[in-house]
Amino acid sequence: MNAPAPTFRLTTQRQIILEELSKVKTHPTASELYDMVRKRLPRIGLGTVYRNLELMAEHGMILKIEVGGTQKRFDATTDSHYHIRCSICGKVDDIDVPVIHELVAQAAASSSYLILGHHVEFTGICRNCQKRPASQAAH
Repeated sequence: MNAPAPTFRLTTQRQIILEELSKVKTHPTASELYDMVRKRLPRIGLGTVYRNLELMAEHGMILKIEVGGTQKRFDATTDSHYHIRCSICGKVDDIDVPVIHELVAQAAASSSYLILGHHVEFTGICRNCQKRPASQAAH
């Protein structure tokens, strides 16, 4: 007889991490979220925040965003949506364009893969970086 799968508990730490992540739309890194959570849980460690973020992403409670060579970022919005990343400062925002579900069907039809999903990342230059003089743009 197989043992039942362990349930994923929403511990106090996870609840606070989720609450802090839900307060922002900035798609913070684990380190940025750690700084936010520490105000409420001063004794929590960065490793604990990182492990909990990874577990919460694995269980579909949050999204883990791995964009173009930058640190992983996290998002409390779990419905399908696209992101746009600033090529200069690395800021990540949601972009309000419809998700192209037909793309999955097209990919499945043209390959032997079982398609599980897709990831589209738009890149551009955010409004703040557009305003900077060219000499400051790389900083």
